[in-house]
Order: sequence, then C-alpha cells, then structure tokens
Amino acid sequence: MSNYSRFLTGLVAAPHTPLRGDGQINPAAIERQAALLAANPVTGAFICGSTGEGHSLTVAERMSVAQHWSGALQGSRLKLIVHVGHNCVEDARTLAAHAQRCGAAATAAMAPCYYRPQTVDDLLDFLAPVAAAAPALPFYFYDIPALTGVTVPLAEFLRKGRPRIPNLAGIKFTSTNLMALQECLAADDGSFNILFGTDEMLLAGLALGAPGAVGSTYNYAAPLYAKIIAAHQAGDLVAAQTLQLKSVKLVQILLQYGVLPAGKALMELAGVDCGPVRPPVRNLTPGQKARLFQQVESLGILQPAELAAR
Repeated sequence: MSNYSRFLTGLVAAPHTPLRGDGQINPAAIERQAALLAANPVTGAFICGSTGEGHSLTVAERMSVAQHWSGALQGSRLKLIVHVGHNCVEDARTLAAHAQRCGAAATAAMAPCYYRPQTVDDLLDFLAPVAAAAPALPFYFYDIPALTGVTVPLAEFLRKGRPRIPNLAGIKFTSTNLMALQECLAADDGSFNILFGTDEMLLAGLALGAPGAVGSTYNYAAPLYAKIIAAHQAGDLVAAQTLQLKSVKLVQILLQYGVLPAGKALMELAGVDCGPVRPPVRNLTPGQKARLFQQVESLGILQPAELAAR
C-alpha cells in the first residue's frame, strides 16, 4: 500500500492562466510565471484549477497550458500538478492521460458540478476512471464544495477510495471544516497527503498537521507564508498569528474586488502580466486596479524587487 503522506509539502502555488488582450492563451507569460515561482519559497505549481480558470478553458487549451508548464519547469525543483477535472468524464480522462504523457508529477480532479454526485460512491464512480487514465501518477481529489456544491464525508471517501483508486494520494482540501481536515490527516494512519487550500487559515492547517498547502496568494506573497511556516515550526505562536493576520487582511482586500480578478491583477505587482479573466468573471476597472494596488502595497508584504518590477 502506497504511503503518499509527504509526497507534496510546503507551499504549492496555484498559478493563473495567462491570457492575451484578445482572451487567447499567452504561453510566453508561463515562462515568466515559472521563473517567479522558482525564485520563491514554493515547491510546486497546481495548474488549471480554480485560480487557473480551468473550467473556462477548452480541453485543447488546458492541454496546451499543461504542455507549456511542463516545458517551463523542466529541470526545476518544482513539481507540476495538473488539474484534470471536467463535467465530462471522458474529457477528464483525456486531460489526465495527457498530463502523464507531458511529465506531470501528479493529477487532481474536482467533483463534477452540474450533475452532482450525491454520495461517496457516486463520486468514486466518476473519479476512478479519471485516475486510471494516468495510473503512473499520484491522484488527488480536489475538494472545493463552495464552488462545486458537492459535499461528501471525506474520511469515508479516503477509506473507500484507496481500494478503488490505487494511485489515490490524498486531497486538496479547500474548505474551512477543520474537523474534517483532522479526520483526513488521521485516515489510514496518516498515509494520505492532505494539502490545505485556505490561504487565510494556513496556520490552522499547520497546527492540525497539514504537511503542505495549495493556494493562489502563494503566487505573489509566498515569502509571507514561508515566514508563517517558519514561526510555527519554531514554536513562536505570537509571530505566526501576527503574520497570519496579514494574510487575512490581504484576502479581505481580494474579496472586495473578487478573488480571481484581483489576484490576477496583482500578478502585475510580481512582474508578470497574466492578462484578463474570462467571462462571466468581470475584470477590474483601471480605477479599481489602482485602489487594489494601493491597498495591498500598504500591507508591506510584497518584496521590494516585486514592486520594482511594475
């Protein structure tokens, strides 16, 4: 039986998919995103998920993005995790098989969100063939009930999932249900890799034993979160709490404008223009962007080099 408990650790960034002004994929920006991540304290890139607007991209576009990220990270210390979830199981299988061919380190899939699985068994019926399309790669269930509307008992999912999905590595746990998080971390003697997905609550996830985290703000504010991890490991709870509060303030600002368009706009502060978001999400106006930048800069969490890159 595989033990994936620490397959992914530390901070895994969830990159934005860069688009040109005409809304088409901008592969050149992926090289710059990869270089930015490599220069920061992150351990991987989780692409084409919620932050990557995966469900707003065609299958061909998602495969192109995965191929370009694979090339950009070649020879890098960073691991590539490709989100392959789709409402159509065959399209999800196509994406998973492609991720394996292009050299990804792992795949992940969220639940289908139109016709929704009602039980763990329903969910496994959908995910098992997806994971089987990339059998050589660890597979993660991407749990994000706030967006999919799918809520299942995750400890039961892990218990039933291991015999049905031999390469089941764990869960990208994007929820504030800390009781369920602790149950998942303890499942099967802690053999699953449970990655916490709520940036503004990272300290809580660390306190419960999460070995790693996946998040969008790690694209441009990874040093802040690395300090949270270091303070936690050093047993300096006050420092960790103080730093975590800065993350809370950051996310509160993002929520004012919309987390996705605001986060994508903030990539400009990190020196990488990732372009617009796709409909139905609305882009920020120039005035909103200017206010956003001013508010985030006032937090003092971005590195001077990032500000100079504007």
